[in-house]
Amino acid sequence: MPRFRFRNFMSKLRIGIVGCGAIGGSLARSIARDFSKRAKLVAFYDIDIQRSRRLSEIFSKNKSLAVFGLKELIKRSDLVIEAASSDASWEIAKEVLAGAKALMIMSVGGVAAHVKEISMLAQKHKVGVYIPSGALCGIDAVKAASIAKVKRVILTTYKNPVSFRGVEYVQKQKINLNKLKEDKVLFFGSAKQAVKYFPQNINVAAVLSMAGIGIDKTRVKIIASPFVKRNIHEIQLDSEAGRIFSRTENILHPDNPKTSFLAVLSAIAVLRQILEPVKIGT
Repeated sequence: MPRFRFRNFMSKLRIGIVGCGAIGGSLARSIARDFSKRAKLVAFYDIDIQRSRRLSEIFSKNKSLAVFGLKELIKRSDLVIEAASSDASWEIAKEVLAGAKALMIMSVGGVAAHVKEISMLAQKHKVGVYIPSGALCGIDAVKAASIAKVKRVILTTYKNPVSFRGVEYVQKQKINLNKLKEDKVLFFGSAKQAVKYFPQNINVAAVLSMAGIGIDKTRVKIIASPFVKRNIHEIQLDSEAGRIFSRTENILHPDNPKTSFLAVLSAIAVLRQILEPVKIGT
C-alpha cells in the first residue's frame, strides 16, 4: 500500500464517489453497510444529476450528498472513488490528485497509458492511488514475479458473443455475433491496442499490464465463445521466478451484466486494506 497517509486518519475517512451507476451504487451500499464505523459517504457526482440525486436519496433524505461538480466532491472528500468511464477516468484522476486527495480508480483502461504521470502527481501531492485487481486473480503473483525478469505475459479472455455487441472494432470486422457456432478470436495484440479497441470489455488487460511488464509488452487475446456464460480470464506468465497460470471464471454483476461481480468486490477488498491495520497479501 502507498506510504502516504490520509489526513485526519483517526477520524472517519470521507469518501466521495464519481459515477453513480451500478458500480458506484454497489460501492456506496457496501461502504454504508460494512465500513460505517471507519468511513462515511460525503458526496456523489455524475454528469447525469438525476443519478446522483437518486443515489443520494438512499443515504440522505434531503439529497445533500449529490453535488453539481467534481471540484465540490473533491473538496468534501479524503478519498475519491472513480466509477465513471474509461473516457473520463484520466481527466478525473488529474483533477483529484491536483486537489491533493487520494484516489481509487475503477475504469483502469482510461489511465493505463498514464502510469508515470499518475505516479508523479501522487508523489507531488503526497496522496495514494489505489487500483483494484478487478476481475482477475493472480495479480499479487504478477507483481511479485515482475521484480524478477519476466519473459512474457499473455492474457486470454473468453466472453459470450453478446458481450461484444456494439463494439465498433468488431462491427468493422463484419462478424455476425449472433451466428457464431464456435470460438472466434476477435483480437490478438498488445494490451495498449486491446484497451483502445475494447474500452468497455477489457479493464483486466490494463490492470495486468500495470502490475507487470507494461501496456506495450503485455499480449492480449480476446475470444468470443458461444459456449461460455461467464467472463473467463486466463493469465500466463513466464519469469525467472517461475511460471504462473491463473484462470478466473466470473459471475456477472447482478445490476450490470457488462461488469464482473468480482471487479466490484475487489474494490471493496482494497477499501478494507486501506481502513484496517493489518494488510494481507502483496
